[in-house]
Amino acid sequence: MVPLPVIPEYVTSMKEHITGSSVPGSKPDGSLTTIREMSHKAGGPAAVLSLTDAIALIVGIVIGAGIFRAPSLVAANTSGSGMFILVWILGGLVSLVGALCYAELTTTFPHPGGDYHYIRKAFGKKLAFLFAWARMCIIQTGSIALLAFIFGDYASRIFSLGEHSSVIYAALVVISLTAINIMGITFGTGVQKILTSVEVLGVVLIILAGFFLKGEAVTASNSAIAGEDGKTFSGLAMVVVLLTFGGWNEAAYISAELRSGKRVLARALIISIVLITIIYVLTNAAYLNVLGLDKMAASEAVAVDMMQVIIGPGGALMIGILVAVSSLTSANATIFTGARTNYALGRDFPRLKKLSHWKSKSSAPVNAFLIQGGISLALISLGLITRHGFETMLEYTAPVFWFFFLLVGIALFVLRYKEPDIHRPFRVPLYPVIPFIFCLMSTYLLYSSVVYTGMGALVGIGVLVTGVLVLFVFNRSKTASH
Repeated sequence: MVPLPVIPEYVTSMKEHITGSSVPGSKPDGSLTTIREMSHKAGGPAAVLSLTDAIALIVGIVIGAGIFRAPSLVAANTSGSGMFILVWILGGLVSLVGALCYAELTTTFPHPGGDYHYIRKAFGKKLAFLFAWARMCIIQTGSIALLAFIFGDYASRIFSLGEHSSVIYAALVVISLTAINIMGITFGTGVQKILTSVEVLGVVLIILAGFFLKGEAVTASNSAIAGEDGKTFSGLAMVVVLLTFGGWNEAAYISAELRSGKRVLARALIISIVLITIIYVLTNAAYLNVLGLDKMAASEAVAVDMMQVIIGPGGALMIGILVAVSSLTSANATIFTGARTNYALGRDFPRLKKLSHWKSKSSAPVNAFLIQGGISLALISLGLITRHGFETMLEYTAPVFWFFFLLVGIALFVLRYKEPDIHRPFRVPLYPVIPFIFCLMSTYLLYSSVVYTGMGALVGIGVLVTGVLVLFVFNRSKTASH
């Protein structure tokens, strides 16, 4: 099958910014062929996802195991119950600011490459390659391995597979979910809807239990949990909250596969962030209602402790199952979106052409899924060596992720300047204030991720540097061939 021309030239010539715009090419009835139809016929992504599919993916990615771990850290770094809840509300507002920026980019430049495509249009092919390399080897695969480790940790508490139980479970998760997504987009998103429904139902049960089955709950305490110097660290609390909200930007990778127009993704982003914020605030209010701020700050598993207060030891088992399901939900959505960048990378770089193979029948980038799965399994092996799988993957991914997140924010300004006349179905309100806030947020989290992480971060940065060397070799080989 002959691949489509290089993405930027193809986009320009076909005027991709107009939804469903016609391009030269006649159908049997004399009408013109649309870009989406041409892309699908040429082996590219088809517009098959609905608004519900998009919301399920976004909510499924964001509401992961973080809501069962992060609240204790936030409680330990806020000055009272009111501030504790306010920080979660602010986290939702800041995430909404970012979602508004992404809504403009995704509706104006819909593309399965997502962030890769925006960085390429704004800064050029070389920096876009480094992002795709980082996503393939660090960001996305590290996140998949991290989520697989969370599943392994909790699944091992329910049924242990031996000394390396967590690692075995993690590897099985990657293999199984990769296979499911290779089977096709309909099957993959169908599984995602089921997992997301179970996950959200479980969180709703926690909320209801916290408010209506309080049992012998302790009296809530509003005292501050202070550091050694007597000061509270609400800034650190905000970092933890924003990391818990992380993942909504993955919606960019399905922008070319949504039906019913480009503005659907903007609605999906906004609706998802509002839903997630409501769920997070209510969940934390339930924790607070049962345990109080002091007990939350001292807890290492706040949801388990809350359910033990309410229904006894059986609560720990229930929460273990819920966290395992949440991890599967996020892992499946992360695998689904991650392969899209690898596909775009293969389209733009001839030496990686095999990554661009798209199976039209199942609407899946098969080779991209296989490469992603293989690298994720390698990172799981790294976690086995360090014996701290979750922590290692967190340190490995964070600095590189926030660096490129900042670049996407800057790309919005660059593309407004470079392409001022292009049709934008959705424009960021209060421009340039909101994008500037988004960039400040990303800069702060980049700084924090470097300051608060260890050797894992250095390994991640080292892998990014190897991407520079690979790009250098590609360029030398290209020059030599001429």
